[in-house]
Amino acid sequence: MRERERLLTSENKPNRLEGKTSSSSSNSTSTASSNSTSTEQTNAYHRKASSLTSPGNIDDAFLSSDDEAASAALLKGRKKDRTSWFTAPLVHGKRGKKSKRTKVSKIAVCIGIGGGVTVLVSVIVGGGVMVLGRKPVAKSEGWYPAPQGGIISNSPSWEESYAKAQKLVSQLSLPAKVNLTTGTGWAQGFCVGNTGPAYSLDGSKLLFPGLCLQDGPLGLRFADHATAWPAGLTAGATWNRALIRERGRLHALEAKQKGINIILGPAMGPLGRVPAGGRNWEGFGSDPVLQGIAAAETIKGIQSEGVIATAKHYIFNEQEHFRQANEWGLSHAISANVDDRTLHELYLWPFADSVRAGVGSIMCSYQQANNTYTCGNSKLLNGVLKDELGFQGFIQSDWLAERSSVEAVLSGLDMTMPGDGVMWADGISLLGPRLTEAVLNTTVPLSRLNDMATRIVATYYQMNQDKHFGIDKGGKIELNPPNFSSWETTKEGLIYFGSGRGPRGVINKFIDVQDGGKHGKVVRTIGAEGTVLAKNEGGILPLKKGAWKGKKVGIYGEDAGEGKGRNYCKDRGCNQGTLASGWGSGAVEFPYLVTPLEALSKAFGAEGSSSKDTPEIISILSNSDLRSISSSAAEQDLCLVFISSDAGEGYLQDLGVKGDRNDLFAQKDGDKLVSTVAANCANTVVVIHAVGAVVVERWVDSPNVKGLLYAHLPGQESGNALVDVLFGDVNPSGKLPYTVGKSLNDYGPTTGVLYYPNGVIPQQDFTEGLYIDYRYFDKNNISPRYEFGFGLSYTTFKITKKFFSAPKRDSIPALPAARPKSIPGPKYDETIPDVSEAKYPDNFTKIKKYIYPYISDVRKVHKAPYNYPKDYYTVRPLSAAGGGEGGNPALYEVIVTIEVEVENTGSVAGKEVVQLYLGMPSQVKVWGGKYGEIVDFPVRVLRGFEKVEVEKGEKKTVKFGLTRKDLSFWCVGRQNWVLPTEEEGSFRVWLGSSSRRLPVEIEF
Repeated sequence: MRERERLLTSENKPNRLEGKTSSSSSNSTSTASSNSTSTEQTNAYHRKASSLTSPGNIDDAFLSSDDEAASAALLKGRKKDRTSWFTAPLVHGKRGKKSKRTKVSKIAVCIGIGGGVTVLVSVIVGGGVMVLGRKPVAKSEGWYPAPQGGIISNSPSWEESYAKAQKLVSQLSLPAKVNLTTGTGWAQGFCVGNTGPAYSLDGSKLLFPGLCLQDGPLGLRFADHATAWPAGLTAGATWNRALIRERGRLHALEAKQKGINIILGPAMGPLGRVPAGGRNWEGFGSDPVLQGIAAAETIKGIQSEGVIATAKHYIFNEQEHFRQANEWGLSHAISANVDDRTLHELYLWPFADSVRAGVGSIMCSYQQANNTYTCGNSKLLNGVLKDELGFQGFIQSDWLAERSSVEAVLSGLDMTMPGDGVMWADGISLLGPRLTEAVLNTTVPLSRLNDMATRIVATYYQMNQDKHFGIDKGGKIELNPPNFSSWETTKEGLIYFGSGRGPRGVINKFIDVQDGGKHGKVVRTIGAEGTVLAKNEGGILPLKKGAWKGKKVGIYGEDAGEGKGRNYCKDRGCNQGTLASGWGSGAVEFPYLVTPLEALSKAFGAEGSSSKDTPEIISILSNSDLRSISSSAAEQDLCLVFISSDAGEGYLQDLGVKGDRNDLFAQKDGDKLVSTVAANCANTVVVIHAVGAVVVERWVDSPNVKGLLYAHLPGQESGNALVDVLFGDVNPSGKLPYTVGKSLNDYGPTTGVLYYPNGVIPQQDFTEGLYIDYRYFDKNNISPRYEFGFGLSYTTFKITKKFFSAPKRDSIPALPAARPKSIPGPKYDETIPDVSEAKYPDNFTKIKKYIYPYISDVRKVHKAPYNYPKDYYTVRPLSAAGGGEGGNPALYEVIVTIEVEVENTGSVAGKEVVQLYLGMPSQVKVWGGKYGEIVDFPVRVLRGFEKVEVEKGEKKTVKFGLTRKDLSFWCVGRQNWVLPTEEEGSFRVWLGSSSRRLPVEIEF
């Protein structure tokens, strides 16, 4: 039995984020599958629903269950989330003394609540006891009500989509609207996330299909015959806008052909605050502008094919430790405590770019933000995302990230995934019937539910999914439901795998969506352009094919070979064989994987040459057999050493790494391997496959280490992409999307992983503010090993100023133009329907654990006082920085124009990435601050880049435009982007090939 089949048996349900199996819940009873006496109406519900998710016919076998009592018992007495934002300054408590790192085996809690009593936590660990005294102090203000979608005046395409959505939603019953907002439950459908269908009021006509949501950012998780693309970090390292967009487009084309409506990507959170963060590899690099541009290009590529993109994880999800409640022995997730300016200028920036690109969905993250769970944080969802950024799509939760029912809905959440609420695969939802009841008893305004449903439907129309996923005028589904199962690999199987029994049918059609291998060629191109040449002493590279007659070449390291197989570990959750992907829900099954050893063995022989023309190649695919490696390396003319560093999502662990890396060194004694080879081989080239920065100080200055490449995570064409660069078929043009320091300490004292809880709710203060990665290095004048944006080429370039234009400063107002007026949004009849509308249909027999919108006993529906969140009745002014997708349209008006000339002064054609950095004026006064108080700015920040291909001896012009937002800073007092005045000093612009190689400087 294949690994996935063994793990996903009906009695051992998969746990998407825990990465474990759990026994089937016994909180409901079921009839035997032979009980098929349900009404035709009941059968029709599931037959129609199945037609949206099943490629084949199903049996008329249904199961009954009643989870109402179990649900009420589980949810009874749950504490409401705190709801406030930025209303208190950050207070920094001292952490208890750290014991030797070991697994937390028990947690004993002594809590004093109220009256300012400090929370005391006694955490019993393997080697001793930590006493933690830290109570939450950062607070998040409330922002209500949730802004309505469809009111942005400068977005005509959304206007049309909202008009269509209004027409459809007005025909839906209350349960049908709820069905759009609630997942059907874990594994209750073919995809990792599924929503139910929606019917007309009389139930006779299918009006809207169920939706399929599927991981992830670098491919189609659990899908067969699909491409394993290079990771986001690799795409970011290309700095190639067109290539990044094409990656997104082809990814979506495969998704569409598999029947997937919504791709759960791209990722731009984590941003990379923590260099050892486990999921940094899913994003594009440690800078908001690089992340924002790459995310926007990916989104445009995905949605050009009519598939909905998901910008994630919103927001501050910067480490894996303690990110999720109940995952680390703590009942609460970590709280990331961040100030308002840092939010806007750093972490929100790529999400703003994503909204401006028209992204259809945004996923809120697991952890808390200023002590309010992100998926219930009204300030972040309502105030920032929907009002200030003008987001027109829908907000979905990460899987089980929703921690409340009513409050999450009021705070702006539009869709809960996978439907199950507090526990995995139990069929009990925080929305579903609870949302139905909350609307009927008027706790949740009907207008809020209408907006939730409308946002989802409008996004569907915005991507023209009615044309290839939709329904025809007769109410029949078009032939594009999911044609694969995430849960079983056989042709036939359970339609609702999470139920453990019931209807069966064709679940996998094994459709190859790789376009006859054409997508693999793009993978190879991205892998090559995302490889960064960091060292090339004596011009050891490129290697020349066919010039190795009589020579010896040694290939060393486990990372060069296939190990135990390309898909040996579940969700790629171990570092074995060559590393081409990180691990977790963002990883995919490799359809094939070209190893470095395989590709090098072919590449060393020139085309048409005989074996006599090729070198003698010896390989030792081990990191630990140092004695054999030492003696072998001494005999070689060239040595290629392969090392790696892996990480991923926190539900998996390997080599003592549980999500976040423990350090920035190569894993599996990689440094010892390199040192051993370099001590014996005069021509050593090192290749690093890694999820982020790897410190190389233990050996990089060795005179025998002539070459070094950061090859990142190249995907299925890993070996071929590498040899393209090694042999010069592709001139290296990758640039580091992060800084490589000389030690972890170089990145700053506050940007390490919080490995130990410092309270019942672990608190992580982002006190470094804007100073992460190269910004911190620049501020503190720290010399990195390799700076952000750095990368060598086989040729040389010269960058010179050509043109500059900027208006007089006194002619530009400090604040952007007034926020554009809104237009009327969709309107509905807000009359609360009769409770009978929410009843289960007569004789309705349920699929076990499938989440329905109906209520078992409508007699329990009654109005009662509800303790609404703090600030619920406080009127918040609309943001002056809002009014358009991505913010006030005036923020994106170009103010400064710059042109530079790039000349190829070397001997071969190549590509150069011209990077533009901005320095703000030095005398900007704090608005409303103390007399003489000056705004603190980083030395320089990235504001743009362009990649250009230049032939030998050729010159090309590269143009840049700086917008008002580029030239502004977020003023907390004014709650707006402010452009400094002429009296406050001059701007400085630098252009060059990295953050520290900047030959062009302009002051204005």
